[in-house]
Amino acid sequence: MLVLVTVLISVASVAQTERLDLPDMGASANAILSRAEEAEYAEALVRQMRAYEVLNEDPLISAYFEDMGYRLASNSDRPDKSFTFVVLDQPVVNAFAAPGGVIALYSGLILTADDENEVAGVLAHEIAHITQQHLYRAMESQQAMTIPIALAMLALVLVGGGSPEAIQTAVLGGQAAAMQAQIFFTRQNEYEADRIGISTLSRAGYDPAGMAEFFEKMGRVSRSMGEGPPEYLRTHPVSSSRIAEARNRAQNMPVPETSDGKNFYLVQARLRAMTAKTPDEALKWFDDRKGHVEISQAENDAIFYGSAIAHQEKGEYDEARKLLQSLIDREPHIAYELQMAALDLDSGRDNQSIDQLAGLYQNFPGNHAISMQYSEALLKSQKPQQAETAAVVLRQQLLTHPNDPRLYELYARSANIAGDSVRAKEAIAESYYLRGGIHEAAMQLQELANSADLDYYQRARITARITELRMELAKLGLDKT
Repeated sequence: MLVLVTVLISVASVAQTERLDLPDMGASANAILSRAEEAEYAEALVRQMRAYEVLNEDPLISAYFEDMGYRLASNSDRPDKSFTFVVLDQPVVNAFAAPGGVIALYSGLILTADDENEVAGVLAHEIAHITQQHLYRAMESQQAMTIPIALAMLALVLVGGGSPEAIQTAVLGGQAAAMQAQIFFTRQNEYEADRIGISTLSRAGYDPAGMAEFFEKMGRVSRSMGEGPPEYLRTHPVSSSRIAEARNRAQNMPVPETSDGKNFYLVQARLRAMTAKTPDEALKWFDDRKGHVEISQAENDAIFYGSAIAHQEKGEYDEARKLLQSLIDREPHIAYELQMAALDLDSGRDNQSIDQLAGLYQNFPGNHAISMQYSEALLKSQKPQQAETAAVVLRQQLLTHPNDPRLYELYARSANIAGDSVRAKEAIAESYYLRGGIHEAAMQLQELANSADLDYYQRARITARITELRMELAKLGLDKT
């Protein structure tokens, strides 16, 4: 983002009080962060985003955009690079790439897009910024920059989590700093990211015209806004010549056979229903779109799906059930089945919900969204036998999703109901850690370690984890012990 360097400069003085003894960023773009440091940075950045409560981690939504991101990354010019894709619950039309391969999409951008090709175009552009090391080159160009990585992380979270006005007021601190930020991505960087990103789009099976189409949309939005351009154009300036070049380049690319976009429209509708200020606001939007002649069957199905979610949130269960059943009767889909199971659970039909989810779990073993919802349904009654089943499901998910705090919270509940208080407290500590509460996690485990009834293996496991957390706190200059 254009504001990254501004933020880093504005927080530089804070380093004196945080006692962050981290190495200087090197003189070469390739040497600024090692692969291990990039992975550590990315994990820490995501934890801080959770601490600011700006991440959307709905299993269906996050999984869709992770899959889209990895599909693009695997078809980029650097498929060996590590990436982390996240969705930020902010009504801002923007996206950014951060060191360590973290790429964030704002919910406002997703809701503004007309189809999946436009969002894929934005992601492909941001992926190219990472693979071409534009961020590290921008850092390297600041010869006096020796900003500790942890402060850069915090600054990026402020950028990603707040509104443009809050960021400008709380972080930028003046026009001089804002002007300094303009050196972040050069015009050459942006054109290069466009060129490489369009090639990636085509190879990944998306319409390569998606990038130019989104640029054009942002231009139209900008012309219709009296108070200034949308945030995307402030951080990714788009000229008419750049749009034309992107369009021409896309026309010379092979256009793969693309899908009808149904999964995108369903996820977009789910996001709209979940982020609307009220269910009535969401319902009004969906009702206004119903019956438009220009929308496809896939879009129309998504409108009914989003409406069902909004009716359910209003407590209008019969209307929600009618809409979902009509969709299931026409063409079954996991999203509809999961929502129907959630509706059953909300409306007191617990056994029907568990039976439905058990069937889905058998048919789609390992599916994260199904496993999470199945576990929640099993835990609702707080019966030890069902809690033990949930624990089995959750332990399997923890092997493939070790950085999901919600998984640890559910596992803590299952262990507690099943009578394993030690595992429950360990799991709660990990959920604290993954939400940015490293010190709180260490305190939780230290309290547990002081228990006299731990066996040898429990004490060894807990003590080892406390040591790891204290080392991390010391590295950040935050060890209070």
